[in-house]
Amino acid sequence: MINRVVITGLGVVAPNGIGLNAFEHAMKQGQTGIAFYEKLKELNFGCQVAGVPKLEDDLIKNYFSALTLKFLKSSGIMFGCIAGMDAWKDAGLEPKLQQESPDWDSGTIFGTGLSGIEPIIYAHNMVDEGKTRRLGSSIVEQTMASGPSAYLGGILGLGNQVTTNSSACSTGAEAIAMAFERIKDGKAKRMLAGSCDSYGPYIWAGFDAMRVLNRNSNGNPQFASRPMSASASGFVPGAGAGALVLENLESAISRGARIYAEIIGAATNSGGQRNEGTMTAPNPIGVQRCIHDALKVSGVNSCQIDAISGHLTSTMGDVLEISNWVKALDREGTSFPFINAPKSMIGHCLGAAGSIECVALVLQLFKNFFHPSLNCEDVHPQIAEKIDPAKIPQQVIYHTDFEIIAKSSFGFGDVNCCLIFKKWN
Repeated sequence: MINRVVITGLGVVAPNGIGLNAFEHAMKQGQTGIAFYEKLKELNFGCQVAGVPKLEDDLIKNYFSALTLKFLKSSGIMFGCIAGMDAWKDAGLEPKLQQESPDWDSGTIFGTGLSGIEPIIYAHNMVDEGKTRRLGSSIVEQTMASGPSAYLGGILGLGNQVTTNSSACSTGAEAIAMAFERIKDGKAKRMLAGSCDSYGPYIWAGFDAMRVLNRNSNGNPQFASRPMSASASGFVPGAGAGALVLENLESAISRGARIYAEIIGAATNSGGQRNEGTMTAPNPIGVQRCIHDALKVSGVNSCQIDAISGHLTSTMGDVLEISNWVKALDREGTSFPFINAPKSMIGHCLGAAGSIECVALVLQLFKNFFHPSLNCEDVHPQIAEKIDPAKIPQQVIYHTDFEIIAKSSFGFGDVNCCLIFKKWN
Protein backbone atom coordinates (compact mmCIF):
# COMPACT_ATOMS: atom_id res chain seq x y z
CA MET A 1 0.00 0.00 0.00
CA ILE A 2 1.30 3.46 -0.94
CA ASN A 3 0.29 6.13 1.57
CA ARG A 4 -0.55 9.70 0.68
CA VAL A 5 1.57 12.20 2.59
CA VAL A 6 0.25 15.50 3.93
CA ILE A 7 1.71 18.34 6.00
CA THR A 8 0.04 18.95 9.35
CA GLY A 9 2.54 21.15 11.19
CA LEU A 10 5.01 23.95 10.48
CA GLY A 11 7.72 25.71 12.47
CA VAL A 12 10.32 28.27 11.45
CA VAL A 13 13.24 30.27 12.82
CA ALA A 14 14.22 32.58 9.96
CA PRO A 15 16.26 35.76 9.66
CA ASN A 16 13.12 37.76 8.85
CA GLY A 17 10.70 36.08 11.23
CA ILE A 18 10.55 33.63 14.13
CA GLY A 19 7.27 31.74 14.25
CA LEU A 20 4.69 31.33 11.51
CA ASN A 21 2.84 34.62 11.98
CA ALA A 22 5.97 36.77 11.88
CA PHE A 23 7.42 34.80 8.98
CA GLU A 24 4.23 34.97 6.92
CA HIS A 25 3.94 38.71 7.53
CA ALA A 26 7.54 39.28 6.45
CA MET A 27 7.06 37.23 3.29
CA LYS A 28 3.92 39.13 2.32
CA GLN A 29 5.50 42.51 3.05
CA GLY A 30 8.79 41.69 1.37
CA GLN A 31 10.72 42.33 4.59
CA THR A 32 14.36 41.37 4.56
CA GLY A 33 16.16 39.78 7.48
CA ILE A 34 19.60 40.76 6.19
CA ALA A 35 21.69 43.19 8.25
CA PHE A 36 25.22 44.56 8.61
CA TYR A 37 27.48 42.77 11.11
CA GLU A 38 30.30 44.77 12.64
CA LYS A 39 32.19 41.61 13.59
CA LEU A 40 32.60 40.68 9.92
CA LYS A 41 34.07 44.12 9.24
CA GLU A 42 36.47 43.77 12.18
CA LEU A 43 37.65 40.45 10.74
CA ASN A 44 38.24 41.99 7.30
CA PHE A 45 35.57 39.97 5.50
CA GLY A 46 34.71 41.06 2.00
CA CYS A 47 31.05 40.36 2.80
CA GLN A 48 29.90 42.11 5.97
CA VAL A 49 26.16 41.39 5.80
CA ALA A 50 24.22 38.29 6.82
CA GLY A 51 20.80 36.94 7.70
CA VAL A 52 20.63 35.74 11.30
CA PRO A 53 17.49 35.04 13.40
CA LYS A 54 17.22 37.31 16.42
CA LEU A 55 16.27 35.15 19.39
CA GLU A 56 15.33 37.03 22.55
CA ASP A 57 16.24 35.50 25.91
CA ASP A 58 12.62 35.49 27.05
CA LEU A 59 11.63 33.47 23.97
CA ILE A 60 14.45 30.95 24.43
CA LYS A 61 13.38 30.31 28.04
CA ASN A 62 9.99 29.11 26.76
CA TYR A 63 11.70 26.14 25.08
CA PHE A 64 14.64 25.14 27.28
CA SER A 65 15.21 24.67 30.99
CA ALA A 66 17.76 26.78 32.79
CA LEU A 67 19.93 23.68 33.19
CA THR A 68 19.86 22.93 29.45
CA LEU A 69 20.68 26.53 28.59
CA LYS A 70 23.65 26.44 30.95
CA PHE A 71 25.34 23.88 28.68
CA LEU A 72 23.68 24.34 25.25
CA LYS A 73 26.18 26.23 23.09
CA SER A 74 25.09 25.24 19.58
CA SER A 75 23.00 27.95 17.91
CA GLY A 76 22.03 25.54 15.14
CA ILE A 77 20.63 22.96 17.55
CA MET A 78 18.79 25.73 19.37
CA PHE A 79 17.24 26.98 16.10
CA GLY A 80 16.30 23.44 15.11
CA CYS A 81 14.72 22.53 18.43
CA ILE A 82 12.58 25.68 18.49
CA ALA A 83 11.37 25.16 14.92
CA GLY A 84 10.79 21.45 15.52
CA MET A 85 8.88 21.92 18.78
CA ASP A 86 6.75 24.62 17.18
CA ALA A 87 5.91 22.37 14.23
CA TRP A 88 4.97 19.49 16.54
CA LYS A 89 2.68 21.75 18.58
CA ASP A 90 1.24 23.31 15.42
CA ALA A 91 0.28 19.80 14.27
CA GLY A 92 -1.73 19.33 17.46
CA LEU A 93 0.73 16.81 18.87
CA GLU A 94 2.20 16.57 22.37
CA PRO A 95 5.65 15.33 23.44
CA LYS A 96 5.69 11.96 25.17
CA LEU A 97 6.16 12.28 28.91
CA GLN A 98 9.29 10.81 30.47
CA GLN A 99 7.33 8.02 32.14
CA GLU A 100 5.57 7.07 28.90
CA SER A 101 6.72 4.73 26.14
CA PRO A 102 8.19 6.35 23.02
CA ASP A 103 5.93 7.20 20.11
CA TRP A 104 6.86 4.23 17.92
CA ASP A 105 4.91 5.62 14.94
CA SER A 106 6.73 8.98 14.84
CA GLY A 107 10.31 9.88 14.00
CA THR A 108 12.46 12.67 12.67
CA ILE A 109 14.88 13.30 9.85
CA PHE A 110 16.42 16.63 10.76
CA GLY A 111 19.43 17.65 8.74
CA THR A 112 22.22 20.16 9.12
CA GLY A 113 25.21 21.53 7.28
CA LEU A 114 26.98 22.45 10.50
CA SER A 115 24.64 22.66 13.49
CA GLY A 116 27.04 24.68 15.59
CA ILE A 117 30.63 25.80 15.49
CA GLU A 118 30.35 27.24 19.01
CA PRO A 119 30.73 23.96 20.96
CA ILE A 120 33.65 22.93 18.77
CA ILE A 121 35.48 26.20 19.48
CA TYR A 122 34.63 25.88 23.17
CA ALA A 123 36.01 22.32 23.28
CA HIS A 124 39.13 23.37 21.34
CA ASN A 125 39.88 26.16 23.81
CA MET A 126 39.22 24.05 26.90
CA VAL A 127 41.43 21.22 25.67
CA ASP A 128 44.26 23.60 24.77
CA GLU A 129 44.01 25.07 28.28
CA GLY A 130 44.27 21.62 29.83
CA LYS A 131 40.69 21.72 31.09
CA THR A 132 39.35 18.59 29.40
CA ARG A 133 37.69 17.35 32.59
CA ARG A 134 35.66 20.55 32.75
CA LEU A 135 34.16 20.20 29.27
CA GLY A 136 30.90 18.84 30.64
CA SER A 137 28.84 15.85 29.62
CA SER A 138 26.86 17.56 26.83
CA ILE A 139 29.74 18.51 24.53
CA VAL A 140 29.61 15.27 22.48
CA GLU A 141 25.89 15.51 21.74
CA GLN A 142 26.38 19.09 20.53
CA THR A 143 29.30 18.33 18.24
CA MET A 144 28.08 15.06 16.73
CA ALA A 145 26.48 15.42 13.31
CA SER A 146 23.22 13.90 14.55
CA GLY A 147 22.88 16.40 17.38
CA PRO A 148 19.75 18.17 16.03
CA SER A 149 17.75 14.97 15.53
CA ALA A 150 19.00 13.47 18.80
CA TYR A 151 17.85 16.51 20.77
CA LEU A 152 14.45 16.57 19.07
CA GLY A 153 14.02 12.82 19.42
CA GLY A 154 14.54 13.12 23.16
CA ILE A 155 12.42 16.24 23.62
CA LEU A 156 9.45 14.74 21.79
CA GLY A 157 9.92 11.07 22.72
CA LEU A 158 10.15 9.78 19.15
CA GLY A 159 10.47 6.00 18.72
CA ASN A 160 10.61 5.62 14.94
CA GLN A 161 13.65 6.55 12.85
CA VAL A 162 15.64 9.42 14.38
CA THR A 163 18.47 10.54 12.15
CA THR A 164 20.27 13.44 10.52
CA ASN A 165 21.13 13.96 6.86
CA SER A 166 23.68 16.34 5.41
CA SER A 167 24.02 17.23 1.75
CA ALA A 168 25.20 20.84 1.79
CA CYS A 169 22.58 23.29 0.55
CA SER A 170 20.10 20.59 -0.49
CA THR A 171 19.96 19.21 3.07
CA GLY A 172 16.59 20.64 4.09
CA ALA A 173 14.73 19.58 0.95
CA GLU A 174 16.40 16.17 1.06
CA ALA A 175 15.25 15.62 4.66
CA ILE A 176 11.66 16.25 3.54
CA ALA A 177 12.09 13.91 0.57
CA MET A 178 13.44 11.15 2.85
CA ALA A 179 10.59 11.58 5.32
CA PHE A 180 8.09 11.56 2.45
CA GLU A 181 9.45 8.22 1.25
CA ARG A 182 9.35 6.68 4.72
CA ILE A 183 5.70 7.56 5.25
CA LYS A 184 4.70 6.69 1.70
CA ASP A 185 6.20 3.22 2.17
CA GLY A 186 4.33 2.67 5.44
CA LYS A 187 7.39 2.68 7.71
CA ALA A 188 6.10 5.56 9.86
CA LYS A 189 2.82 7.39 10.44
CA ARG A 190 4.43 10.76 10.82
CA MET A 191 7.89 12.32 10.58
CA LEU A 192 9.26 15.64 11.73
CA ALA A 193 11.34 16.75 8.74
CA GLY A 194 13.56 19.80 8.54
CA SER A 195 17.03 21.21 8.93
CA CYS A 196 19.05 23.82 10.76
CA ASP A 197 22.32 25.64 10.41
CA SER A 198 24.43 27.80 12.65
CA TYR A 199 26.04 31.14 11.93
CA GLY A 200 29.22 33.11 12.36
CA PRO A 201 32.53 34.04 10.75
CA TYR A 202 34.11 30.61 11.26
CA ILE A 203 31.35 29.06 9.13
CA TRP A 204 31.25 31.77 6.49
CA ALA A 205 35.00 32.41 6.13
CA GLY A 206 35.49 29.69 3.52
CA PHE A 207 32.75 31.13 1.31
CA ASP A 208 34.22 34.61 1.68
CA ALA A 209 37.62 33.24 0.65
CA MET A 210 35.98 31.67 -2.44
CA ARG A 211 34.63 35.14 -3.31
CA VAL A 212 31.11 33.79 -3.75
CA LEU A 213 29.63 36.13 -1.13
CA ASN A 214 28.25 39.60 -1.92
CA ARG A 215 30.89 42.30 -1.43
CA ASN A 216 29.08 45.24 -2.98
CA SER A 217 26.28 45.99 -0.53
CA ASN A 218 27.86 46.27 2.90
CA GLY A 219 26.40 49.75 3.25
CA ASN A 220 22.98 48.68 1.94
CA PRO A 221 22.25 45.22 3.35
CA GLN A 222 18.60 45.24 2.26
CA PHE A 223 19.77 45.26 -1.37
CA ALA A 224 22.50 42.64 -0.98
CA SER A 225 20.60 39.48 -1.90
CA ARG A 226 19.63 39.76 -5.57
CA PRO A 227 18.55 36.44 -7.09
CA MET A 228 18.05 36.53 -10.88
CA SER A 229 19.33 40.12 -11.01
CA ALA A 230 21.83 41.42 -13.56
CA SER A 231 23.62 43.21 -10.70
CA ALA A 232 23.83 40.16 -8.41
CA SER A 233 27.34 39.72 -7.09
CA GLY A 234 27.23 36.73 -4.75
CA PHE A 235 25.07 35.22 -2.06
CA VAL A 236 24.41 36.52 1.44
CA PRO A 237 25.10 33.97 4.21
CA GLY A 238 22.29 33.14 6.60
CA ALA A 239 21.18 30.75 9.32
CA GLY A 240 18.08 29.37 11.00
CA ALA A 241 15.79 26.35 10.84
CA GLY A 242 12.59 25.11 9.26
CA ALA A 243 10.45 22.15 10.30
CA LEU A 244 7.45 20.34 8.81
CA VAL A 245 5.35 17.52 10.26
CA LEU A 246 4.65 15.02 7.49
CA GLU A 247 1.88 12.52 8.15
CA ASN A 248 0.04 9.84 6.29
CA LEU A 249 -3.38 11.01 5.18
CA GLU A 250 -5.33 8.35 7.08
CA SER A 251 -3.67 9.30 10.38
CA ALA A 252 -4.19 13.03 9.80
CA ILE A 253 -7.90 12.59 9.02
CA SER A 254 -8.49 10.16 11.90
CA ARG A 255 -7.26 12.66 14.48
CA GLY A 256 -8.91 15.67 12.83
CA ALA A 257 -5.63 17.41 12.03
CA ARG A 258 -5.48 20.57 9.97
CA ILE A 259 -3.87 19.81 6.64
CA TYR A 260 -1.71 22.51 5.05
CA ALA A 261 -0.82 20.78 1.80
CA GLU A 262 0.05 17.44 0.25
CA ILE A 263 3.45 16.31 -0.97
CA ILE A 264 2.91 14.38 -4.19
CA GLY A 265 6.43 14.02 -5.55
CA ALA A 266 10.06 13.96 -4.50
CA ALA A 267 13.36 13.03 -6.09
CA THR A 268 17.03 13.26 -5.25
CA ASN A 269 20.09 12.52 -7.35
CA SER A 270 23.62 13.60 -8.19
CA GLY A 271 25.23 14.77 -11.39
CA GLY A 272 28.31 12.76 -10.43
CA GLN A 273 30.56 15.81 -10.95
CA ARG A 274 30.73 14.82 -14.60
CA ASN A 275 30.22 16.79 -17.81
CA GLU A 276 29.62 20.36 -16.57
CA GLY A 277 29.11 19.20 -12.98
CA THR A 278 31.80 19.91 -10.38
CA MET A 279 32.07 20.08 -6.60
CA THR A 280 30.44 23.53 -6.73
CA ALA A 281 28.40 23.49 -9.96
CA PRO A 282 25.57 21.19 -11.01
CA ASN A 283 25.58 18.87 -13.98
CA PRO A 284 22.58 20.27 -15.95
CA ILE A 285 21.46 16.80 -17.03
CA GLY A 286 21.40 15.70 -13.39
CA VAL A 287 19.20 18.66 -12.44
CA GLN A 288 16.79 18.05 -15.30
CA ARG A 289 16.57 14.34 -14.53
CA CYS A 290 15.81 15.16 -10.88
CA ILE A 291 12.91 17.42 -11.92
CA HIS A 292 11.61 14.79 -14.35
CA ASP A 293 11.80 12.08 -11.66
CA ALA A 294 9.87 14.21 -9.14
CA LEU A 295 7.18 14.88 -11.74
CA LYS A 296 6.98 11.17 -12.54
CA VAL A 297 6.43 10.28 -8.87
CA SER A 298 3.80 13.03 -8.55
CA GLY A 299 1.80 11.86 -11.55
CA VAL A 300 1.45 15.39 -12.90
CA ASN A 301 2.89 16.77 -16.10
CA SER A 302 5.01 19.88 -16.53
CA CYS A 303 2.14 22.07 -17.72
CA GLN A 304 0.40 21.59 -14.37
CA ILE A 305 3.17 23.32 -12.41
CA ASP A 306 1.74 26.72 -11.43
CA ALA A 307 4.83 28.09 -9.68
CA ILE A 308 8.38 27.35 -8.61
CA SER A 309 10.20 28.21 -5.39
CA GLY A 310 13.74 28.37 -6.70
CA HIS A 311 17.09 27.61 -5.10
CA LEU A 312 18.33 30.87 -6.72
CA THR A 313 21.28 32.15 -4.68
CA SER A 314 22.31 35.47 -6.35
CA THR A 315 25.21 33.91 -8.25
CA MET A 316 25.78 33.04 -11.90
CA GLY A 317 24.19 29.73 -11.01
CA ASP A 318 20.81 31.48 -11.26
CA VAL A 319 21.08 31.65 -15.05
CA LEU A 320 21.82 27.92 -15.26
CA GLU A 321 19.02 27.08 -12.85
CA ILE A 322 16.43 28.91 -14.96
CA SER A 323 17.79 27.27 -18.09
CA ASN A 324 17.43 23.84 -16.49
CA TRP A 325 13.83 24.51 -15.47
CA VAL A 326 13.01 25.73 -18.99
CA LYS A 327 14.43 22.54 -20.50
CA ALA A 328 13.00 20.19 -17.87
CA LEU A 329 9.47 21.61 -18.13
CA ASP A 330 9.69 22.45 -21.84
CA ARG A 331 8.15 25.82 -21.01
CA GLU A 332 9.59 29.25 -21.73
CA GLY A 333 8.58 32.86 -22.26
CA THR A 334 5.05 33.59 -21.08
CA SER A 335 4.25 29.89 -20.64
CA PHE A 336 6.87 29.55 -17.88
CA PRO A 337 5.43 29.21 -14.33
CA PHE A 338 5.67 32.00 -11.79
CA ILE A 339 8.92 31.80 -9.84
CA ASN A 340 10.21 33.46 -6.70
CA ALA A 341 13.38 33.39 -4.63
CA PRO A 342 13.04 33.21 -0.83
CA LYS A 343 16.76 33.95 -0.47
CA SER A 344 16.07 37.52 -1.59
CA MET A 345 14.66 38.08 1.93
CA ILE A 346 16.59 35.68 4.14
CA GLY A 347 19.91 35.15 2.39
CA HIS A 348 21.30 31.66 1.86
CA CYS A 349 20.77 29.71 5.08
CA LEU A 350 22.97 26.87 3.81
CA GLY A 351 21.80 23.54 5.28
CA ALA A 352 18.66 25.22 6.63
CA ALA A 353 17.74 26.85 3.32
CA GLY A 354 15.55 24.12 1.85
CA SER A 355 13.42 23.56 4.94
CA ILE A 356 12.84 27.26 5.65
CA GLU A 357 11.91 27.80 2.01
CA CYS A 358 9.53 24.82 2.07
CA VAL A 359 7.75 26.33 5.08
CA ALA A 360 7.36 29.51 3.01
CA LEU A 361 6.07 27.50 0.05
CA VAL A 362 3.47 25.63 2.10
CA LEU A 363 2.23 28.86 3.69
CA GLN A 364 1.81 30.34 0.21
CA LEU A 365 -0.27 27.38 -0.95
CA PHE A 366 -2.36 27.37 2.22
CA LYS A 367 -2.92 31.14 2.42
CA ASN A 368 -3.26 31.79 -1.34
CA PHE A 369 -0.43 34.27 -1.91
CA PHE A 370 2.92 34.31 -3.69
CA HIS A 371 5.70 36.34 -2.13
CA PRO A 372 7.86 38.78 -4.12
CA SER A 373 11.47 38.38 -5.17
CA LEU A 374 13.32 41.41 -3.86
CA ASN A 375 15.97 43.36 -5.74
CA CYS A 376 15.16 41.86 -9.13
CA GLU A 377 14.06 44.98 -10.94
CA ASP A 378 16.96 44.40 -13.35
CA VAL A 379 16.36 40.81 -14.42
CA HIS A 380 19.51 39.20 -15.78
CA PRO A 381 19.37 39.47 -19.60
CA GLN A 382 20.12 35.75 -20.06
CA ILE A 383 17.16 34.96 -17.83
CA ALA A 384 14.91 37.51 -19.57
CA GLU A 385 15.74 35.79 -22.87
CA LYS A 386 14.27 32.53 -21.59
CA ILE A 387 11.30 33.53 -19.42
CA ASP A 388 8.90 36.44 -19.20
CA PRO A 389 10.21 38.78 -16.43
CA ALA A 390 6.58 39.32 -15.42
CA LYS A 391 6.70 35.77 -14.04
CA ILE A 392 9.08 37.05 -11.33
CA PRO A 393 6.82 39.06 -8.99
CA GLN A 394 8.17 42.31 -7.59
CA GLN A 395 5.19 42.65 -5.25
CA VAL A 396 3.19 40.04 -3.36
CA ILE A 397 0.45 38.38 -5.40
CA TYR A 398 -2.72 37.85 -3.36
CA HIS A 399 -5.68 35.57 -4.08
CA THR A 400 -3.67 33.11 -6.12
CA ASP A 401 -5.30 29.96 -7.43
CA PHE A 402 -2.06 27.97 -7.54
CA GLU A 403 -2.62 24.24 -7.13
CA ILE A 404 0.89 22.84 -7.57
CA ILE A 405 4.24 24.41 -6.64
CA ALA A 406 7.65 22.82 -7.22
CA LYS A 407 10.70 23.35 -5.01
CA SER A 408 14.32 22.93 -6.06
CA SER A 409 17.45 22.68 -3.92
CA PHE A 410 21.02 22.04 -5.03
CA GLY A 411 24.21 21.56 -3.04
CA PHE A 412 27.98 21.35 -3.17
CA GLY A 413 28.99 17.92 -4.37
CA ASP A 414 26.65 18.21 -7.38
CA VAL A 415 23.61 16.96 -5.44
CA ASN A 416 20.00 17.80 -6.31
CA CYS A 417 16.55 17.58 -4.80
CA CYS A 418 13.12 18.42 -6.20
CA LEU A 419 9.80 18.38 -4.33
CA ILE A 420 6.27 18.77 -5.66
CA PHE A 421 3.59 20.21 -3.34
CA LYS A 422 -0.14 20.28 -4.00
CA LYS A 423 -2.80 22.49 -2.45
CA TRP A 424 -5.09 20.60 -0.10
CA ASN A 425 -8.73 20.92 -1.13
